[in-house]
Amino acid sequence: MADAKVIPFDDDRSRGTGNTAGRGRRSGRRKGDAAPSLASVPVTGQSPAQQAEAAPEPPSGPLAESRLLDRLLGGGWDRKAAQGLSFLRRRVTGEYEVDDFGYDAELTDQVLMSLLRPMYEKYFRVEVRGVENIPADGGALVVANHSGTLPWDGLMLQVAVHDHHPADRHLRLLAADLVFVLPVVNELARKAGHTLACAEDAGRLLERGEVVGVMPEGFKGIGKPFSDRYKLQRFGRGGFVSTALRAGAPIVPCSIVGAEEIYPMLGNAKTVARLLGLPYFPITPTFPWLGPLGAVPLPTKWTIQFGEPIPTDGYPAEAADDPMLMFNLTDQVRETIQHTLYKLLVQRRSVFF
Repeated sequence: MADAKVIPFDDDRSRGTGNTAGRGRRSGRRKGDAAPSLASVPVTGQSPAQQAEAAPEPPSGPLAESRLLDRLLGGGWDRKAAQGLSFLRRRVTGEYEVDDFGYDAELTDQVLMSLLRPMYEKYFRVEVRGVENIPADGGALVVANHSGTLPWDGLMLQVAVHDHHPADRHLRLLAADLVFVLPVVNELARKAGHTLACAEDAGRLLERGEVVGVMPEGFKGIGKPFSDRYKLQRFGRGGFVSTALRAGAPIVPCSIVGAEEIYPMLGNAKTVARLLGLPYFPITPTFPWLGPLGAVPLPTKWTIQFGEPIPTDGYPAEAADDPMLMFNLTDQVRETIQHTLYKLLVQRRSVFF
């Protein structure tokens, strides 16, 4: 594999069409023709003409069809079987939607979140606090610490927002380009709504009113040694602040406790990492000594806390080009996350309970 190239988040240079590699080639369109809607339930005591006049507009799209199945079949295995068959039919016929980033909302909701949820609820037993601090509508930038050798923290953060936000919001994570050159991982990341960690893509998502997640520490955070756990690394040059200022989107600090201990990184085989084209090659108490079994994370207890949003819509348009303002806001976000990490560490009883 070629050397992994980390795209700086604050790189404002035009990226042309290269940043869309691997995306869906459609902009909010279906892969096939619209799926036929289910027949509506007739209303007794009315003539056919009255029923036709009073009937609401039939639902369209896979999510609307799923909700209609819920009403017609109720709960239980009948509903689940019908939804499963309907989902498979749409997959086979291509009657599902993706946006121009490749995000597949139906696949994410019904498959990817279902696969991650047991890890979230049963294995890491994640406790979520302050998720209501993410606005109910409009764009917002969630900024979190990054750790754990492998990016489980980003995936658990996505489940936390998906399952617990009162307005059913979805998190669109920004990732380094290493994610998008790995087979299979590339396609799954696009389907789950992730995109490149660059200012252009982040700005487009924020302007659409999406919740965007970024972990500014990058590889410096996720690949740091265990001795530096819960000590935040540099947050770059403030590119995420500049993007939030341009979009007028609030910044929501987020602190994650528990991910640092899932793979205690005792060393880094730099020579092996260079040969494999990786940013680091971790040495842990179980990896590589136990082979694939060593890649199983330890079942630590997690806490994810979202802080109060920092508004950016009150600044003038030229504020995004003010280096001192970007430095001050970046430092404010970083200090908020670090202080919350220390507070959560003092409160927790044990790494595993």
